[in-house]
Amino acid sequence: MAAAIALFRPGKDKQDPQDTQNTQVLLIKNHNFVHFKREKRGFFRKASLLEVLKKFGNCGRLPGPECVTMDKHLLVLIKGAGDLATGVAVRLHRAGFAVAMTELERPLTVRRTVAFAQAIFDGQHTVEGITAQRCTVTAAAACLEQRMIPVMIDAAATVNTLLRPRVLVDGIMEKRNTGTRIDDAGLVIALGPGFVAGLDCHAVVETNRGHNLGRVIWQGSAEADTGEPGILPGATAQASRVLRAPYAGFVQPCHAIGDLVTAGATLALIQQDSQEPVPILAPFSGVLRGLIHPSVPVTTGLKIGDVDPRAQPAHCYTVSDKSLAIAGGVLEAILTQY
Repeated sequence: MAAAIALFRPGKDKQDPQDTQNTQVLLIKNHNFVHFKREKRGFFRKASLLEVLKKFGNCGRLPGPECVTMDKHLLVLIKGAGDLATGVAVRLHRAGFAVAMTELERPLTVRRTVAFAQAIFDGQHTVEGITAQRCTVTAAAACLEQRMIPVMIDAAATVNTLLRPRVLVDGIMEKRNTGTRIDDAGLVIALGPGFVAGLDCHAVVETNRGHNLGRVIWQGSAEADTGEPGILPGATAQASRVLRAPYAGFVQPCHAIGDLVTAGATLALIQQDSQEPVPILAPFSGVLRGLIHPSVPVTTGLKIGDVDPRAQPAHCYTVSDKSLAIAGGVLEAILTQY
């Protein structure tokens, strides 16, 4: 079922649904953009989503009173496609927003089963019934038309100038600003520490576990990075759930994500050139929740894995409670402004 959002006459201030002279109409059909442009009297053609994005993508609407789009159908570009950014993408996608993402050529994410970054390695990846596809910026529109999330290799997010999203979300989670500016989009939202709302972005969403998780900050910053991961039920403060590389090399997995493991089990090996591989041991019993892709070169101290003491394999395949809380903050920020 398609519903006409509005009719307008280019260059005119008043809308007249009865006047089909030189009229264009934008429809929303099953959450998809369908733009029909009048070419001859009595005839309309279906335009591609790329044409729609070019015309409406800058601000999600036409200038002045000629608004034709529903605000929730505006384009959101997310920098980063790790598990937290993916949680944001999943929630916004379900709410009806058009979502696109950018990633590194070799993503560093460890929770790969619930990260759209995995699409960079596999071509496509599905999380909770939503599919992301690796593509170029020129193919992004076709991907969106198919109700998939385009994931583009673009470390610097230069596609922002081409897609011209209404909302930009920095979900890189570097704990520092790697180049996001407050004028990158009409609304710029940053996740976690390293940003100042009102200076680097319009809003910051708290990512630290605790009372303020998911809270939207319009002035100031998120809680400072402690350098230590949050403690999950079942783990002690002395045993970190995060696995880090003892030195540079490549990770050779000995277990798959979702496997139940016991304390002291060899989860992976770090191989550096011709040296003897060094085992990465489980700090406690639980489930292997994340492990970096074996094709990614790692550096000393880099996060390469994650063990969850709650020992629920099913949690490895669904968006986490933390990701959903953060996603709720992003959704709140968008709806507050639009």
